[in-house]
Amino acid sequence: MKRQKYSREYKQAAVKQVLDRGIPCAQVARELGLRANILNRWVRENQADPLQAFPGQGQMKADQAEIEQLKREIVRLKAERDILKKAAAYFAKESN
Repeated sequence: MKRQKYSREYKQAAVKQVLDRGIPCAQVARELGLRANILNRWVRENQADPLQAFPGQGQMKADQAEIEQLKREIVRLKAERDILKKAAAYFAKESN
């Protein structure tokens, strides 16, 4: 079974029905053909950070993007360090 994907606008509209109109999650979920736990998660995500909720396919929140960038930089710096260690060992052998 293929996983269903919903647009950001669709999720925001569903959450708006729950928060603004006061309709229970279970009822909105039934009307939209969703599971109640999915709609509950969308509501929690929206309440945690409304501006960055539902970033979309392949898009990360700003803090997640920064973490990924820092991880890539750590890998690069470790590679540079290892090269320098090997070079230092090589030149130490040569001087003896």
